[in-house]
Amino acid sequence: MAEGENKLKLYSYWRSSCSFRIRIALNLKGLEYQYIPVNLLKGEQFSPEFQKLNPIGYVPVLVDGDMIISDSFAIFMYLEEKYPQHPLLPSDLAKKALNFQAANIVSSSIQPLQNLAKYIEEKVSPDEKIPWTKFHIEKGFEALEKLLKDHAGKYATGDEVSMADLFLAPQILAGIERFNVDMAKFPLLSRLNEAYSELPEFQNAKPENQPDAPSA
Repeated sequence: MAEGENKLKLYSYWRSSCSFRIRIALNLKGLEYQYIPVNLLKGEQFSPEFQKLNPIGYVPVLVDGDMIISDSFAIFMYLEEKYPQHPLLPSDLAKKALNFQAANIVSSSIQPLQNLAKYIEEKVSPDEKIPWTKFHIEKGFEALEKLLKDHAGKYATGDEVSMADLFLAPQILAGIERFNVDMAKFPLLSRLNEAYSELPEFQNAKPENQPDAPSA
């Protein structure tokens, strides 16, 4: 088999927080992968080739041999079962459920509403874009602070990096860098963000470190 033929392929966009989550997971598990950029601004996600991989046209998509998996939650669960090294879900059922809750607050209760910002800008008013986004991010952050306050250790649900951290890190970064969220209101999440900044697997997955990131 030719070199690279059996390597995982990740279809990604540099600033996509969904792709960011999976880049962290791949890094933590020590899995090499081929990065295939999909330029969302140019509409490459609507190309016939990409639509065959994911008919809804979202990134990320992971290709592992004959397997094609889209949606970051599904990709995470696949990686966790297929590549059990460096497990990212605790064996304890209560802690596992806590990870699912935290991840779902990000992926279901914050991000979809955040991503309506462009629609709000076009259909309502440009002046409403940032207030709309900040409201929904901060609502989610308030819930996460309450959910995790009695469970967090060095990381979100204990002293080991877990699924919740992979979903939190990109969302916190987006809140700070893209939407000017005042993190002073969220001391636990701020502390976690500092912890993530010390992990090379997280830092290497950041948007600005991807091959398709715009040059400074």
